[in-house]
Amino acid sequence: MADLTTEFLGIKSPNPFWLASAPPTDKEYNVRRAFEAGWGGVVWKTLGMEGPPVVNVNGPRYGAIYGADRRLLGLNNIELITDRPLQTNLEEIKRVKADYPDRAIIVSLMVPCEEQAWKDILPLVEDTGADGIELNFGCPHGMSERGMGAAVGQVPEYIEMVTRWCKQYYSKPVIVKLTPNITDVRKPAAAAMRGGADAVSLINTINSITSVNLDSMSPEPTIDGKGSHGGYCGPAVKPIAMSMVSEIARNPETQGLPISGIGGVTTWRDAAEFMALGCGNVQVCTAAMIYGFKVVEEMISGLSDWMDEKGYTSLQDFVGRAVPNVTDWQYLNLNYVAKAKIDQDACIKCGRCYAACEDTSHQAISMSADRVFEVIDAECVACNLCVDVCPIEDCISMLPMAAGEVDPRTGKVVQEEYANWTTHPNNPGACAAE
Repeated sequence: MADLTTEFLGIKSPNPFWLASAPPTDKEYNVRRAFEAGWGGVVWKTLGMEGPPVVNVNGPRYGAIYGADRRLLGLNNIELITDRPLQTNLEEIKRVKADYPDRAIIVSLMVPCEEQAWKDILPLVEDTGADGIELNFGCPHGMSERGMGAAVGQVPEYIEMVTRWCKQYYSKPVIVKLTPNITDVRKPAAAAMRGGADAVSLINTINSITSVNLDSMSPEPTIDGKGSHGGYCGPAVKPIAMSMVSEIARNPETQGLPISGIGGVTTWRDAAEFMALGCGNVQVCTAAMIYGFKVVEEMISGLSDWMDEKGYTSLQDFVGRAVPNVTDWQYLNLNYVAKAKIDQDACIKCGRCYAACEDTSHQAISMSADRVFEVIDAECVACNLCVDVCPIEDCISMLPMAAGEVDPRTGKVVQEEYANWTTHPNNPGACAAE
């Protein structure tokens, strides 16, 4: 049996599935239910200092984007950090950690960008016995307008400064949660590393408005006729999250910096993909909010079964394995040639591949009078659009041509893949590589 035990920053948990800082981790009741369901850890919903109370809206807090079958693809929220008293949260964290010593508890924090504010709250958190803290430098709404959250995460100098304070006044691991609402995520990650961060987590939510009510002419969710931008999460953000994770994992300046992956993790496969790109664990929010805490059971069993199938005995066997295969476009092998192939036995003759290719691509699929669809190799550039629009999995596949064959589209002989492709003269990035 595969061992899912995770040791992230020296923090042990029975599996790599942690709940992210969000409504599901707002109180003791939720967290206890999560641990009983099998979650390996939680990041407690973001705490702030005592002072002017945080007041959330008493109306709709979420907006949604649905697929054709009403499956939720993306969730937008306008909820702020916890509106519960700081002392109440601290007492609950202490109790839960005492009762679940084998589970990870990380405390998310957001206070004003002032040294004294951090110096005041950190000893209170340390006294709970929690395993570490996560600095919320990502929240794009409500708190960012007050100079916190993403307002800090978009300024590398602030990230480095606050991280240094936390490392000075707190003895346990410090994780910096990064905002995706930035041009180049490598810069804040490097700033966190310079400040002494033990790890980064990403992505936080993406600034968004999910829809507009065309009757009231206001963004949704609507509060008394008005709407606001919020944070977007869920399966739809996963590609953005994985790209940003990979950029940090392969950047020489941040090489070796531990990463906690966040963003649309819904299944065990999502988790495995994040971990293959360098994440030591993953954090989940939207999936738990849609399906409940027991969704983790499928994640655990699915990941374990896949690892057994692949012969992986521990998570470290595959963490980061995909990173060397992430490259810049100019280093892709332009001698590689593939062609689409349609499995006629699997084809249901819907015609989606033909319509997509004929109208918007390379006119590389023919349709006979009795609706048999065939690939025209002389026109096919293997763009993969037909595969993506086909409703039958594996009905259309891309088959690479063997070296020595003649590409009917170009009339050229397919060449061997060059071992030193980065310096080959056919490579448009060769000069840059040299």
